Amino acid sequence: MVGHTFEYNTAVLRLRELVRSGELGELFYIDSGRLNLGLYQSDVNVIWDLAPHDISIINLLLSTPPSSVQAWGARHAHRRLEDVAYLRLTYDDLSVSANIHVSWLDPCKVRRVTAVGSRKMAVYNDLAADERIRIHDKGVSSPLEVIDGTDLTQPPMSYRYGDITVPFVPQSEPLAAQDGHFLDCIISGAPCRTDGINGLAVVEVLQAAQTSLETGRPVRVEECRATTAAPLLVAG
Repeated sequence: MVGHTFEYNTAVLRLRELVRSGELGELFYIDSGRLNLGLYQSDVNVIWDLAPHDISIINLLLSTPPSSVQAWGARHAHRRLEDVAYLRLTYDDLSVSANIHVSWLDPCKVRRVTAVGSRKMAVYNDLAADERIRIHDKGVSSPLEVIDGTDLTQPPMSYRYGDITVPFVPQSEPLAAQDGHFLDCIISGAPCRTDGINGLAVVEVLQAAQTSLETGRPVRVEECRATTAAPLLVAG
């Protein structure tokens, strides 16, 4: 079992329900931000330090790992390790992309995941004491009939502004829920929700992001499968 604690977070699980139920409509994209001033690490860059959380969450929301990853990063206050990075995860089978922004060098602490659909948009804010999930009944749509594509007097899109709703999310301690699940698996012999395969899927994305950072190109996750699987299997 791996410690992907956010997969036991009730707000994350509620967001997963919203994505899977179709309440948001056709899912367009997911955007995630994990920012703060520090804490700088001495052995890994900001991608390996912070992005595992967001990769784990997004894989849970979409029920599958991404097909490819592209990463951009920069070194500012640290000479050797990137302290600001952007990742773009592409899920070919779902025609969905996810964007992750991680930073050790930001004045504001941010822990937020946004899921944008054709009907509604949902925001998960892990720093909110209340209202950790907010559903925005907002959206855009193109005109049903375009008479003349060169007529710039016609509005290109129509906008819908509806209510903001806050669904009930039970308060619970994710680490306690994770530990309870671990004990249940030991007692019953049932497989863990965050098992070794789950952990390997996240590490493959991290390795693809690192390779993309070094080569400047998108990297297929399957390219990293052989390099990550062998040492993990030996360690297991």
